[in-house]
Amino acid sequence: MIRAMVHLNRIYTRTGDDGTTALGDGSRVAKHDLRVAAYGTVDELSSTIGLALVQGVARPFDERLRAIQNDLFDVGSDLCVPGAGADRLRILPSYVRRLEEWIDEVNAGLRPLGSFVLPGGTPAAAWLHFARTVCRRAERLVSELAGREEVGAEVLPYLNRLSDLLFVLARAANDGGDGGDGGEADVLWEPGKGGA
Repeated sequence: MIRAMVHLNRIYTRTGDDGTTALGDGSRVAKHDLRVAAYGTVDELSSTIGLALVQGVARPFDERLRAIQNDLFDVGSDLCVPGAGADRLRILPSYVRRLEEWIDEVNAGLRPLGSFVLPGGTPAAAWLHFARTVCRRAERLVSELAGREEVGAEVLPYLNRLSDLLFVLARAANDGGDGGDGGEADVLWEPGKGGA
């Protein structure tokens, strides 16, 4: 089903000057409303992924990250409309299944871990780790929102899988992105090292 594109003729409207913003159903809420914070953090996540992309993420991971940026607009669209009405754009189980397939594929080329991974290594890996933490923050906000209001059923599973995918993509970025040496440039946690 082809959906109508958004048409933006004017960038400023002045309607938010009082500290409110419109949700997708037309209702207005405070700009600090939990729902706005949730989809605003999803937007931040997309921007963080964009920063990872400009660091030179290898193919096919770059294409997948661009697809995820598109998905994140769908997630934001889902979140900005209260309730779970089927007449609106909603995240579907197929979004989550695709992420699971990508996780399995990328992880198959990585060496098993014997410790936790510290964010770092290559610039692309560091940005992907940062994207993972932003994704986890978005997930926490959506979880809190879901405890108060109805949220699309697949939004939380999508964000949960996405953080896992960003983790394995960061590891792949630490081996040149092609799975060649299985995350050899990962920076590993050494428990108790500072107290030795």
